[in-house]
Amino acid sequence: MAEIKTVSIIGLGALGILFGHHLSKKMPAKNLRIIADQQRIERYEREGVYCNGEKCHFHYVTPEETVEPADLVLFTVKFNGLDEAVEAVKQHVGPDTVILSALNGISSEEIIGRTYGMDKMLYCVAQGMDAVKTGNQLTYAHMGMLCFGEKEPGLFSDKMKKVARFFEQTDLPYEADTQMMKRLWGKFMLNVGVNQTVAVYKSNYGEIQKDGPAREMMIAAMREVEALSEKEGFPLTEEDLRYWLKVVGNLSPAGKPSMAQDVEAKRYSEVGLFSGTVIKLGKKYGVQVPVNEELNRRIREIESTYTAVH
Repeated sequence: MAEIKTVSIIGLGALGILFGHHLSKKMPAKNLRIIADQQRIERYEREGVYCNGEKCHFHYVTPEETVEPADLVLFTVKFNGLDEAVEAVKQHVGPDTVILSALNGISSEEIIGRTYGMDKMLYCVAQGMDAVKTGNQLTYAHMGMLCFGEKEPGLFSDKMKKVARFFEQTDLPYEADTQMMKRLWGKFMLNVGVNQTVAVYKSNYGEIQKDGPAREMMIAAMREVEALSEKEGFPLTEEDLRYWLKVVGNLSPAGKPSMAQDVEAKRYSEVGLFSGTVIKLGKKYGVQVPVNEELNRRIREIESTYTAVH
């Protein structure tokens, strides 16, 4: 199995910049490609993209450009940009390409896999980063890591080994997980609690790191996911809940999740991906999810005040 030499990244949000900037210092410039449309590329080149105050040097390609397929494709778009991104990476996916999706939620792998084949997918979560993006500036204290693995538990496949070797070579923090679906559900549980609560409280990680109504709301929302994970066959326990609360405890108190950043910028959020999914699964299994219903209602209320421009 050939080693990973070329990487294509789609989505220059917080994660795209974070991992792109790191890899750009570890690889030949032409081997790392940032896929973006012409308009975006012109804006990036005009305004620059900065990571912790340092200017990023990226090699941009448009979706139409003919290129050799990449060894690794990394999706770092927001969920509402996923369909467009799946289309945009067409030139970059070949028979041996491995695809990682660092998107939130539990459905992006299946969506990408429908077009390119599940055999190219490794399930993935990005965790532990406290990156905040304002305009073209990204700042972070903790880089976090990429965790990846196969859907089937207990498997440490050649594909996983290949990605692990590449991340070793490029000093990119990672964990190869043989219980990946459990981790995916764990991260989903975390997002459902943290992202939505901090957005509703218009606050930051500090708010949910201390005892009080925000932290209580977050944990109650997470417990609803715990109940559903059992029905879906990937049961999370109180021990898992404690693990993820520890992850939250290590984040910079002044940092904030993407959804809170969306609310601040009056952008539509990924609420459909979080409480939207929980409510849907709740109906499917007849499980009550009042906290997520409440969070959903409050976030949609905030979004209903946005002007038609957004």
